[in-house]
Amino acid sequence: MNTIENKKIAIVGGGPGGLTLARILQNRGAAVKVYERDADSEARPKGATLDLHYESGLKAIIEAGLMDEFKANYRPGADKLRIVDQHANIVFDDQGNREESEAKESFRPEIDRGPLQQILLNSLLPGTVEWDCRFVSLSPQNEGWKLEFQNGTAAYADLVIAADGANSKIRPYMTPVKAIYSGVTVVEGAVYNSEIACPEIHQLLNDGKIFAMGNERSLIVSSKGDGSLVFYTGFNIPELWSRECGIDFSDKIQVINWFKKEYEGWDKVWLELFENASSAFIPRPQYYMPLDQNWEALPNLTMLGDAAHLMPPYAGEGVNMAMLDALELSDCLINSDFTDIKSAIAAYEENMRTRAVEVTEATLESTAALHSPDAISYMINIIS
Repeated sequence: MNTIENKKIAIVGGGPGGLTLARILQNRGAAVKVYERDADSEARPKGATLDLHYESGLKAIIEAGLMDEFKANYRPGADKLRIVDQHANIVFDDQGNREESEAKESFRPEIDRGPLQQILLNSLLPGTVEWDCRFVSLSPQNEGWKLEFQNGTAAYADLVIAADGANSKIRPYMTPVKAIYSGVTVVEGAVYNSEIACPEIHQLLNDGKIFAMGNERSLIVSSKGDGSLVFYTGFNIPELWSRECGIDFSDKIQVINWFKKEYEGWDKVWLELFENASSAFIPRPQYYMPLDQNWEALPNLTMLGDAAHLMPPYAGEGVNMAMLDALELSDCLINSDFTDIKSAIAAYEENMRTRAVEVTEATLESTAALHSPDAISYMINIIS
């Protein structure tokens, strides 16, 4: 008998981590509900493409029994990478990983967030996801929890799993430890129909990714399967800059003027991105969880993904760690060697924290290096 037999499980958050966990647990006979704040799956734009790693994200996809669906939806060749300097000179041209076998450890296929979400949603039993459920509070009830949502509804669960991301509202019920600012802030933008809207960048992008670096600043551009692109500036700036700078990020002119000043000396081709951006820009200060974070395991509450071990995106590990968390948590919960849910959670959390330390350290090293004077040589050394 496993620890979750006849238990009601609530997963708060319908990102890749939460949906992967729901799929694997349902495959193993568990009663699962996912509570997601969005009104539906199309409620907000999807960010950059994701590269899933053989030992983590792909491992979870295989365990979830979704590899055929994944192979039908991923984007071969989207892992093409060009490293360029601030003047748009190509200094390294990687034509991508041509090993298309999922048996290869170097296989890191790219998939857009939308199709990945749809694969996972389609794999769940009807009615698994409750939309428009913005979490408000938890309160003890019987041996479990009462969850209350902003739409006025409530639910009961014997076990609650926080998969609610960087600004998790459930994490504080487990630990007071807060995230630390990394020193880098990102400004995100998107361009629809990039072939027409910004042809020079589109050609440079070549349906892959661009890492542009110079003057201790980065500009990362990523193609998407729908013909759009997303881009992210990265630069060293005080934590509260985005709140105190006075820039209205919905005003394109203000953002263009900021970019010209902040990225002085960069080629004018990069202005194509800002002049043709399709919606408001989004400033995103980048945070990470302390490497020495710890907390006492609870008998009916745990977390995964960014809620547990937030980190900047500069090593491409966030979604992979969340999906591996989902796999390892489900393994612990159905492991009959554990006599109760608390011991299963404790084992999962100890392993998850240990793994997250190593990945966060590597991510922080990459974050600092990509915004240093030696960014280009650092990046070339990593991938060549």
